Amino acid sequence: VQLQASGGGLVHAGESLRLSCSSRGFTLNGHAIGWFRQAPGKEREGVSCISTTDDDTYYADSVKGRFTISRDFAKNTVYLQMNSLRPEDTAVYYCAADLLYYNSRDEPVVSRTWGQGTQVTVSS
Repeated sequence: VQLQASGGGLVHAGESLRLSCSSRGFTLNGHAIGWFRQAPGKEREGVSCISTTDDDTYYADSVKGRFTISRDFAKNTVYLQMNSLRPEDTAVYYCAADLLYYNSRDEPVVSRTWGQGTQVTVSS
């Protein structure tokens, strides 16, 4: 079971990148997918997420209007389109897959799988 984020790189301010989150050994269908980032010396923060049925999305205020999360069920991949990148977007970006299930006591449990990060560097 593996989750992989890819698509990072070095770009200039104002340019775009598209990150991909794909899985190996399990399907992303039925999972809510989130993108997180961690800049040097800072805590990991949530950037965006998409619900299991794609009818609900969330964006941090800092990326609203610039980033778009989407899912391709056929390719088992979730994307994060990042436009108008800024130097403050520089960070390692991670994706995570959340699966909600019910345990033997019928209690809801969220199982989270983290992927390896991909570096995004935006120069001014």
